[in-house]
Amino acid sequence: MLKIYGRATSSNVQLVMWAVGELSLKHERLDYGHSFGGLDAPEYLALNPHGKIPTLVDGGTAIWESAAILRYLAARYGDGGAFWPSDASARAQVDMWAEWGKSTLSAAFTMPIFWQLVLTAAKDRDEEAIAKAIEHFNDLLETLAPPLSKHPFVTGAQFTAADIAIGSLLYRWFAIDVPRRPFPALEAYYERLTERPAYREHVMVDYSPLRVLGA
Repeated sequence: MLKIYGRATSSNVQLVMWAVGELSLKHERLDYGHSFGGLDAPEYLALNPHGKIPTLVDGGTAIWESAAILRYLAARYGDGGAFWPSDASARAQVDMWAEWGKSTLSAAFTMPIFWQLVLTAAKDRDEEAIAKAIEHFNDLLETLAPPLSKHPFVTGAQFTAADIAIGSLLYRWFAIDVPRRPFPALEAYYERLTERPAYREHVMVDYSPLRVLGA
């Protein structure tokens, strides 16, 4: 059975848990991080020397960094079909979008927008920087227009690991009060994701416990 260390309200943990849910893997998730603490415990640092979440333990293997965990789960437990293709060229198409979602799209949203609007008191915010970050994030989302205008998921007709890396951000993007550009294809894509049971369970998680006073 897989063991996942990390609180349910962490976006990085949500990415991993969504993958676990989609692959129907037996698992146990343990609350670590934020108000739960535990990250500086010697036994945890032995698994993850960086003291961050998530960490996945599969038998005798411990893996940290959510993108690496996603690839591990996809490679070990994916079916070799659309989710994580066995063909290297086809897999690269999924991996490129997954990498972009985790390294570029997430970096443009989590700290500059979500953190500022939810985990920062209004009096401490840089409103000009937030406005610029929202515009930049809207620009990045436009990159999804060509693929999502052609097919239901990012890389084609089938759901893949790329959808997890990208789609895991969209619940919070659509839940917070920000100026979003009209993007029918993205909105339809998000609606398709919300129909997936694993998305509703592991990504559409109430983040109000993270909100600071005055935010």
